[in-house]
Amino acid sequence: MNESTPRLEEAARAMQAVRERVWSLLERERAARFPGAQFTGWIAGLGTASGHRFVVGHWPRSPYGAVTDVMAEDPAGRRTLYAPTPELAAFLTAAYRFDDVRVVPCGTRRAGADWTVTAGPLRLSFTTGRRTPLGRLLRAVPTPLARATWWVGLLDLPARRLLPGVRTRGRTRDGRRQWYGAHDLHRLVAATATLSGRDLGALRPVQPPVRFGFGSAPGRPSLVHLTTMIEVARPPTGGDPRGS
Repeated sequence: MNESTPRLEEAARAMQAVRERVWSLLERERAARFPGAQFTGWIAGLGTASGHRFVVGHWPRSPYGAVTDVMAEDPAGRRTLYAPTPELAAFLTAAYRFDDVRVVPCGTRRAGADWTVTAGPLRLSFTTGRRTPLGRLLRAVPTPLARATWWVGLLDLPARRLLPGVRTRGRTRDGRRQWYGAHDLHRLVAATATLSGRDLGALRPVQPPVRFGFGSAPGRPSLVHLTTMIEVARPPTGGDPRGS
């Protein structure tokens, strides 16, 4: 072996350590400067043979601690939010559109590729498949870059073309800017769902698209690892923003 090889390997490791340190510092600075709420975790989107469609948010890191919420749309188009606390429900109803809101116990259990989600009368189980080619590309993007709002904005048009209905940026129901920075993507290969004990049928695409916010989940049932960022509420224009 060439005598210089160990030195080159040592230098490469040192450069990698420096690179990781720089990215870590940039991520801390970005998080400190971002004036809004950040949720990091997973979103699962799936449909069922009965016509029900679900978007599950499982957030190990959020302003409300580790939480799970479920957004459901039935075959008639009625949209229901299941949230574990009134505070999270209030935050989500300001950002998304629902016809019903239910504050109920919500939880997620994961065992390898198998996930189980409970939300009051709703029970979902699904299994993830292999990482998709797009997921591999997303995994290659350094996390601080994947969470940078300018980068997320650049990906909006490609995302809409690759995954019809999907958006990476837009505005919430009350007009605040929101971004979805994806880190990974897996397909769902199996799922079951029951509502108040009634079987909702086998796994199906998310069709028609759900109508909670400015974009839908991917049409093909998927699990996305991501960070979503939402601006803080802006004070009203005109007059004293503190009120009388």
